[in-house]
Amino acid sequence: MNFQASSEQELLRTTVASIAQSFGHRYFVDQAATGGKATELWDALAEAGFCGVNLPLPFGGGGGMAELAIVAEETAAAGCPLLMFLVSPAICGEVIARFGTEEQQRRWLPGLGSGSSKMAFAITEPDAGSNSHRVATVATRRGDGWSLSGTKYYISGIDEADHVLVVTSTGTDPLTGRGQLTLFVVPTNAPGLSFTPISVGIVATEKQFTVTFDDVALSDDHRIGPEGGALRPLFMGLNPERIISAATLIGLGRYALAKAADYAKTREVWGVPIGSHQGLSHPLAKAAIDVELAALMTAKAAWQFDEGLDPAEASNMAKLAAADAALVAIDQAMQTHGGNGMATDYGLITVWGMARLLKVAPVSREMVLNYIATHTLGLPRSY
Repeated sequence: MNFQASSEQELLRTTVASIAQSFGHRYFVDQAATGGKATELWDALAEAGFCGVNLPLPFGGGGGMAELAIVAEETAAAGCPLLMFLVSPAICGEVIARFGTEEQQRRWLPGLGSGSSKMAFAITEPDAGSNSHRVATVATRRGDGWSLSGTKYYISGIDEADHVLVVTSTGTDPLTGRGQLTLFVVPTNAPGLSFTPISVGIVATEKQFTVTFDDVALSDDHRIGPEGGALRPLFMGLNPERIISAATLIGLGRYALAKAADYAKTREVWGVPIGSHQGLSHPLAKAAIDVELAALMTAKAAWQFDEGLDPAEASNMAKLAAADAALVAIDQAMQTHGGNGMATDYGLITVWGMARLLKVAPVSREMVLNYIATHTLGLPRSY
């Protein structure tokens, strides 16, 4: 693993940062407060070719997961964390690029690669939680096609997506009793598909939705991979989601620490800048160390993914470490600001909710620890 970024990666980082900073956190907050989207920011990144940079070159990409992580990190570091990076190019794009047919790749990847099209991802259900084997959204054979029925929960940004990649149950394994899962790409305007917003207390331009499938008819060419064989593409797709979640959290940690450092250098109490007091400087320094350590694990996970190695352990570790580091960094930045840390004008309380969400999702801290206990330490499964 080379710890020196390439000249192309350095240029990507500075260019994304320049674009995102030209919009800034105030734009992000204003869009979220009015129910708007970060459309202008997304379009600017798309025009530069960055929204699907991880996808194969023929479809508008040419980089890898390391490059998409840079895009997500620098956008968040400008105070504009975008959840669509986690799901559209990271999960959906990678799953279709690796498991879709050539025709499916030609149909859906150019739009995802250029950023002109977005794809949501639907796995979570009200009664399934982290247990994907209990998915109750059913796909039933109807002649040469399929009919989808069921409900998904906490689906990000489906109102701004053209399609949604849906995890369904198409049967039960007779040996294990677990559901046999199958993936489908569903147009968001398909008859029988509807969604209603979920009110959540975070500042975000992507909203959360309950999605209902009521006898949604699909032709078989909307199925990704073999019938009942979704576990392999599903878990492959979840590793990029965790990597890009971690990158977003690292960006938020950097954003908070930069604000805290600026404030601590200019705010004076008893005639000296408050940053000269170790009671404030040391916690900020420790937070900066933890953010950097999380960034190293994220880089390792992205490198492993791009090299065709198994990134599951590293991506889980990166996601947990980045969530913890970002929340500590934001909390300490708020403490540095004193009462101003709670004022929306200072732009800290307005990113706390997003960081806290990413500690719970897309995989909870507890499930990460379960994975590490079992796969890294070899301990018995607890579930």
